[in-house]
Amino acid sequence: MTRPPTAAQRRVIDAADPVTGRLRGTEAQLAALVKRGLAFRHPRPPHDHFLTPAGHRIREAAPEAPEPAVEAPAATGVFAARIGGEESAPEMGPARVREVHSAWQGLLELRRMTNPDGAMDRPCGWERKHLVQAAALALEAAGHLPAGPEPDAAGYRVRATPQPEAVAVREPDPEGLRACAATLEKAGWQVGEYTEPRTRARYLLASPRRM
Repeated sequence: MTRPPTAAQRRVIDAADPVTGRLRGTEAQLAALVKRGLAFRHPRPPHDHFLTPAGHRIREAAPEAPEPAVEAPAATGVFAARIGGEESAPEMGPARVREVHSAWQGLLELRRMTNPDGAMDRPCGWERKHLVQAAALALEAAGHLPAGPEPDAAGYRVRATPQPEAVAVREPDPEGLRACAATLEKAGWQVGEYTEPRTRARYLLASPRRM
Protein backbone atom coordinates (compact mmCIF):
# COMPACT_ATOMS: atom_id res chain seq x y z
CA MET A 1 0.00 0.00 0.00
CA THR A 2 1.11 3.57 -0.62
CA ARG A 3 2.49 5.25 2.46
CA PRO A 4 0.28 8.06 3.80
CA PRO A 5 1.61 11.59 3.23
CA THR A 6 3.83 13.15 5.85
CA ALA A 7 2.43 15.75 8.22
CA ALA A 8 4.01 18.55 6.17
CA GLN A 9 2.64 17.12 2.93
CA ARG A 10 -0.78 16.72 4.53
CA ARG A 11 -0.79 20.39 5.51
CA VAL A 12 -0.08 21.35 1.89
CA ILE A 13 -2.88 19.07 0.66
CA ASP A 14 -5.37 20.34 3.24
CA ALA A 15 -4.56 23.95 2.26
CA ALA A 16 -5.24 23.32 -1.45
CA ASP A 17 -7.55 25.75 -3.20
CA PRO A 18 -11.11 24.43 -2.69
CA VAL A 19 -12.11 25.34 -6.25
CA THR A 20 -9.25 24.08 -8.38
CA GLY A 21 -7.02 22.03 -6.10
CA ARG A 22 -4.17 24.46 -6.72
CA LEU A 23 -1.33 23.92 -4.25
CA ARG A 24 1.06 26.25 -2.49
CA GLY A 25 4.25 25.01 -0.90
CA THR A 26 7.99 24.74 -1.28
CA GLU A 27 9.45 23.27 -4.46
CA ALA A 28 10.55 20.22 -2.47
CA GLN A 29 7.08 19.66 -1.01
CA LEU A 30 5.38 20.02 -4.38
CA ALA A 31 7.91 17.76 -6.11
CA ALA A 32 7.38 15.10 -3.43
CA LEU A 33 3.61 15.22 -3.96
CA VAL A 34 4.09 14.89 -7.72
CA LYS A 35 6.39 11.90 -7.22
CA ARG A 36 3.75 10.20 -5.08
CA GLY A 37 1.00 10.83 -7.62
CA LEU A 38 -0.88 13.24 -5.37
CA ALA A 39 -0.22 16.35 -7.48
CA PHE A 40 0.69 17.34 -11.02
CA ARG A 41 2.50 20.33 -12.49
CA HIS A 42 0.44 22.22 -15.06
CA PRO A 43 2.22 22.21 -18.44
CA ARG A 44 1.40 25.86 -19.19
CA PRO A 45 2.82 28.93 -17.42
CA PRO A 46 2.82 29.78 -14.58
CA HIS A 47 3.23 26.00 -14.11
CA ASP A 48 1.19 25.83 -10.90
CA HIS A 49 0.73 22.53 -9.10
CA PHE A 50 -2.72 20.93 -8.62
CA LEU A 51 -4.07 17.94 -6.76
CA THR A 52 -4.63 14.73 -8.71
CA PRO A 53 -7.79 12.66 -8.07
CA ALA A 54 -5.79 10.70 -5.46
CA GLY A 55 -4.80 13.96 -3.79
CA HIS A 56 -8.41 15.14 -3.79
CA ARG A 57 -9.51 11.89 -2.15
CA ILE A 58 -7.00 12.38 0.64
CA ARG A 59 -8.10 15.98 1.13
CA GLU A 60 -11.81 15.13 1.13
CA ALA A 61 -11.30 12.30 3.61
CA ALA A 62 -10.24 14.83 6.24
CA PRO A 63 -12.87 16.40 8.53
CA GLU A 64 -13.99 19.61 6.90
CA ALA A 65 -14.78 22.87 8.60
CA PRO A 66 -18.31 24.18 7.99
CA GLU A 67 -18.47 25.99 4.67
CA PRO A 68 -19.33 29.70 4.79
CA ALA A 69 -22.45 31.00 3.08
CA VAL A 70 -21.89 31.47 -0.63
CA GLU A 71 -22.29 35.23 -0.24
CA ALA A 72 -19.34 35.43 2.15
CA PRO A 73 -16.05 36.70 0.72
CA ALA A 74 -13.26 34.20 0.30
CA ALA A 75 -10.57 33.93 2.91
CA THR A 76 -7.35 35.73 2.12
CA GLY A 77 -5.27 33.84 -0.42
CA VAL A 78 -8.03 31.41 -1.40
CA PHE A 79 -9.65 31.77 -4.79
CA ALA A 80 -13.42 32.03 -5.05
CA ALA A 81 -15.37 32.77 -8.20
CA ARG A 82 -17.64 35.81 -8.13
CA ILE A 83 -21.24 34.67 -7.70
CA GLY A 84 -22.61 38.23 -7.88
CA GLY A 85 -24.10 40.40 -5.17
CA GLU A 86 -21.23 40.06 -2.68
CA GLU A 87 -20.86 42.87 -0.15
CA SER A 88 -17.10 42.54 -0.37
CA ALA A 89 -15.44 41.35 -3.56
CA PRO A 90 -11.93 41.23 -5.04
CA GLU A 91 -10.87 44.19 -7.16
CA MET A 92 -11.42 43.67 -10.86
CA GLY A 93 -8.25 44.12 -12.88
CA PRO A 94 -5.46 42.29 -14.72
CA ALA A 95 -4.43 40.33 -11.62
CA ARG A 96 -7.97 39.07 -11.12
CA VAL A 97 -8.26 38.16 -14.80
CA ARG A 98 -5.08 36.08 -14.55
CA GLU A 99 -6.28 34.40 -11.37
CA VAL A 100 -9.65 33.51 -12.90
CA HIS A 101 -8.00 32.21 -16.07
CA SER A 102 -5.65 30.01 -14.03
CA ALA A 103 -8.59 28.66 -11.98
CA TRP A 104 -10.55 27.85 -15.13
CA GLN A 105 -7.60 26.07 -16.74
CA GLY A 106 -7.12 24.10 -13.54
CA LEU A 107 -10.78 23.10 -13.58
CA LEU A 108 -10.53 21.92 -17.19
CA GLU A 109 -7.53 19.81 -16.21
CA LEU A 110 -9.52 18.41 -13.28
CA ARG A 111 -12.25 17.43 -15.75
CA ARG A 112 -9.69 15.67 -17.94
CA MET A 113 -8.28 13.73 -15.03
CA THR A 114 -11.50 12.81 -13.22
CA ASN A 115 -14.15 12.31 -15.91
CA PRO A 116 -14.15 8.59 -16.81
CA ASP A 117 -13.50 9.28 -20.50
CA GLY A 118 -11.23 12.27 -19.90
CA ALA A 119 -13.82 14.64 -21.40
CA MET A 120 -13.15 18.32 -20.83
CA ASP A 121 -16.39 19.56 -22.38
CA ARG A 122 -18.67 18.61 -19.50
CA PRO A 123 -18.57 19.16 -15.71
CA CYS A 124 -16.81 16.75 -13.37
CA GLY A 125 -17.70 15.42 -9.93
CA TRP A 126 -16.26 18.41 -8.08
CA GLU A 127 -18.52 20.76 -10.03
CA ARG A 128 -21.59 18.69 -9.16
CA LYS A 129 -20.74 19.09 -5.48
CA HIS A 130 -20.06 22.84 -5.81
CA LEU A 131 -22.70 23.95 -8.29
CA VAL A 132 -22.77 27.66 -7.48
CA GLN A 133 -19.00 28.11 -7.54
CA ALA A 134 -18.63 25.99 -10.68
CA ALA A 135 -21.26 27.91 -12.67
CA ALA A 136 -19.93 31.24 -11.42
CA LEU A 137 -16.38 30.31 -12.44
CA ALA A 138 -17.56 29.44 -15.97
CA LEU A 139 -19.28 32.83 -16.25
CA GLU A 140 -16.47 34.89 -14.75
CA ALA A 141 -13.83 33.09 -16.83
CA ALA A 142 -15.81 33.95 -19.98
CA GLY A 143 -15.74 37.64 -19.08
CA HIS A 144 -19.28 38.15 -17.79
CA LEU A 145 -19.73 40.92 -15.23
CA PRO A 146 -20.88 39.82 -11.75
CA ALA A 147 -23.51 42.00 -10.07
CA GLY A 148 -22.58 44.40 -7.32
CA PRO A 149 -24.20 44.43 -3.86
CA GLU A 150 -27.14 46.67 -4.85
CA PRO A 151 -30.37 44.66 -5.40
CA ASP A 152 -30.90 46.08 -8.90
CA ALA A 153 -27.23 46.11 -9.95
CA ALA A 154 -26.38 45.01 -13.47
CA GLY A 155 -24.54 41.73 -13.88
CA TYR A 156 -25.10 38.06 -13.15
CA ARG A 157 -26.03 36.40 -9.86
CA VAL A 158 -25.69 32.64 -9.34
CA ARG A 159 -27.68 31.05 -6.53
CA ALA A 160 -28.50 27.57 -5.26
CA THR A 161 -32.01 26.20 -5.79
CA PRO A 162 -34.12 23.51 -4.09
CA GLN A 163 -33.79 21.42 -7.23
CA PRO A 164 -31.03 18.78 -7.23
CA GLU A 165 -28.05 19.67 -9.39
CA ALA A 166 -29.48 23.01 -10.53
CA VAL A 167 -28.52 26.63 -9.99
CA ALA A 168 -30.43 29.78 -10.84
CA VAL A 169 -28.72 32.53 -12.83
CA ARG A 170 -30.24 35.99 -12.92
CA GLU A 171 -29.19 38.92 -15.07
CA PRO A 172 -31.47 41.97 -15.50
CA ASP A 173 -30.41 42.58 -19.08
CA PRO A 174 -32.13 40.14 -21.50
CA GLU A 175 -29.14 40.11 -23.84
CA GLY A 176 -26.84 39.50 -20.90
CA LEU A 177 -29.03 36.63 -19.71
CA ARG A 178 -28.91 34.99 -23.13
CA ALA A 179 -25.15 35.45 -23.23
CA CYS A 180 -24.87 33.72 -19.83
CA ALA A 181 -26.93 30.83 -21.18
CA ALA A 182 -24.65 30.49 -24.20
CA THR A 183 -21.54 30.49 -21.99
CA LEU A 184 -22.90 27.84 -19.64
CA GLU A 185 -24.00 25.62 -22.54
CA LYS A 186 -20.52 25.90 -24.05
CA ALA A 187 -19.07 24.97 -20.64
CA GLY A 188 -21.11 21.75 -20.55
CA TRP A 189 -24.28 22.81 -18.70
CA GLN A 190 -27.89 22.18 -19.68
CA VAL A 191 -29.71 25.50 -19.54
CA GLY A 192 -33.39 26.51 -19.66
CA GLU A 193 -34.92 29.99 -19.46
CA TYR A 194 -37.93 30.55 -17.20
CA THR A 195 -40.15 33.35 -15.86
CA GLU A 196 -40.64 34.22 -12.20
CA PRO A 197 -44.41 33.89 -11.53
CA ARG A 198 -44.60 37.00 -9.30
CA THR A 199 -42.09 39.40 -10.82
CA ARG A 200 -42.23 38.10 -14.42
CA ALA A 201 -38.44 38.41 -14.48
CA ARG A 202 -36.60 35.95 -16.69
CA TYR A 203 -33.93 33.68 -15.21
CA LEU A 204 -31.92 30.58 -16.08
CA LEU A 205 -31.90 27.13 -14.51
CA ALA A 206 -28.62 25.36 -15.25
CA SER A 207 -27.54 21.79 -14.49
CA PRO A 208 -24.25 20.01 -15.27
CA ARG A 209 -24.56 17.91 -18.40
CA ARG A 210 -23.83 14.20 -17.94
CA MET A 211 -23.38 13.15 -21.58
